[in-house]
This record gives sequence, structure tokens and C-alpha cells, in this order.
Amino acid sequence: MNIKSARSYTSKAGNKVFVYEVTGTQEELAKFKAAQGENYRETEAGVALWFTTRSVGNSGKLIITTNGKVVPDMSAFDQAASLAKQYGGNLGEELAKAAAAQLLGGNNVSAPAPVATPSAESLDNI
Repeated sequence: MNIKSARSYTSKAGNKVFVYEVTGTQEELAKFKAAQGENYRETEAGVALWFTTRSVGNSGKLIITTNGKVVPDMSAFDQAASLAKQYGGNLGEELAKAAAAQLLGGNNVSAPAPVATPSAESLDNI
């Protein structure tokens, strides 16, 4: 099943709650509804909703465990963290930045500023 961020709000207890719209096959959505039980909610248009206090980015996937619990598929995040830790240092930091941008749906990975190379003529005028 796929999820897409719909909104967020702060609960009465002061917790940030992230709301995701859930899409999938009819079979997947039926399993999702059964797994959610009395916690199942949907929009007025009939789109299933999933609520969590832990953001999983703008989009992602849901899994129903063998115990019938609905959880986000965090394997891409786990892989990114593993690579960053594995390589460490500057490379690990850059891998982490690139992975975070990709996972969160952004493409604003910082690139080094271009360096102007002076021409031979401009060096003669110094």
C-alpha cells in the first residue's frame, strides 16, 4: 500500500500527528481496514487515512505485519542510515544528505559553488 502526506496537526496531548492518505488494491485496502479495526478512518470522499506520530516523509509504503499491525516500510531509511554509518566522514555525510533529500521528496542536495577560473588575460592585468 502507498501513503501520501495529507496534513498534520497537534493533538490535545501536545503531540504532532501526521495524517497520510492510503491507496492500494481493493484487497490491500480491505486488509488495512480490518487491521485498523475501530481506528479505521477515511475522508468524506472515501479515501482511507493512516495516523502516526512519526513522520515518514511525503510518501511511502505501509506493511501489515504477521501480527496484523500496520507499520511504515522504513527499509529505505534504514539502508540510507547504514550506508552513511558504513562510510562515515565526509562521504557518509554527503550520502546521508543525498539520501535524505531523495527520501523526503526533495532535490535540493547542496552542490559546491562553481569556482570561476581566471583567464590568462585577466591574470596579466594583476
